[in-house]
Amino acid sequence: MTVSVLVVDDSGFFRKRLTEILTGSGQIKVVGVATNGREGVELAEKLRPDVITMDYEMPVMDGISAVREIMRKHPVPVLMFSSLTYEGARVTLDALEAGAVDFLPKNFEEIARDSSQLQKILIDRVLDVAGSRPGARPAPAPSRPPVPSSQEVARSRSRPDASAGSGPAPVVKPKEHAPEAEPSRRVPHRGPAKRYSVVGIGTSTGGPVALQRVLTKLPQSFHAPLVLVQHMPASFTPAFAERLNKLCKIEVRQAEDGDLLKPGLALLAPGGKQMMVENRGGQARVRILPGDERLNYKPCVDVTFGSLARSFPGKTLGLILTGMGSDGKEGCRMMKQSGSDVWSQDEKSSVIYGMPMAVAKAGLSDEVLSLEEIGPRLVEGVC
Repeated sequence: MTVSVLVVDDSGFFRKRLTEILTGSGQIKVVGVATNGREGVELAEKLRPDVITMDYEMPVMDGISAVREIMRKHPVPVLMFSSLTYEGARVTLDALEAGAVDFLPKNFEEIARDSSQLQKILIDRVLDVAGSRPGARPAPAPSRPPVPSSQEVARSRSRPDASAGSGPAPVVKPKEHAPEAEPSRRVPHRGPAKRYSVVGIGTSTGGPVALQRVLTKLPQSFHAPLVLVQHMPASFTPAFAERLNKLCKIEVRQAEDGDLLKPGLALLAPGGKQMMVENRGGQARVRILPGDERLNYKPCVDVTFGSLARSFPGKTLGLILTGMGSDGKEGCRMMKQSGSDVWSQDEKSSVIYGMPMAVAKAGLSDEVLSLEEIGPRLVEGVC
């Protein structure tokens, strides 16, 4: 089956290069190109592509505004192209909250060492986010107003009467290419809350929005420390941690080597590196290690969860959220073998049901929960 793609970018060179790479796969057909966000919205409605690739900075209408319009009118999986800078990270996070599924660096040299690797990365990513036709679900009202994009801020400053953005759009949920029946949903045993020593959360595609939904439900008095592993470039994790910290009642920051685990503190693994937890003499600290080139993911959920299983046998809660692939499955297996508990996100609320499916299909999930259930369940089940 051929995947149809609409390319939206104001750079003629980029449109041409991206079209050449995608059509060369034999699995993808570029059905249209647009030079700005407004054209992109109109062509999305007319052509109904399977996937849209979207630049974020364009004339007439920027990428974030276009994504919101597309999600409102006819939800389609959107793959954003972004610069790997702090400002690029902020804009990309805005786009993901608006409904984009995933992102890639716009500078091709930053994502591949050679042309063959570049082609594989781009083609695989488009096919992954395509999956099948997406389903849309209303996004819940955020605990605080949505953060405006930098371009929206600039426009509002230059036009005092400019109205605010339309707010978060529905989250697009592309399904796996050959979805199998979801494992039977376990009825959670609502027994007494457990005193976990630490909560570990691992996620990938769709994770930035999912983590925000979960963590904003936690009170400042949340008992357990948290460690977060989100597949994300090194230049993005500082901005992501800062964003979460502004939105959440608990403290969230990017982890540094030697940080102590503390109740109500969430430590985010830095991009491009590995985060492990050591528990010596009753003091638990994170260790930040260089990213091992032999590992596909930097940071890797399996690495962090494995260290949690060793440091806190029987006293860890592992949680796997939306994401491609199966990272986290082996770490969860180690947790279960040590007597700890594992929860996973359900298929319906996952942007990509890859990582949580791998955990659930392996029989490692003690509870399978929707995204909106996870935050309240953490408050209820973790004393």
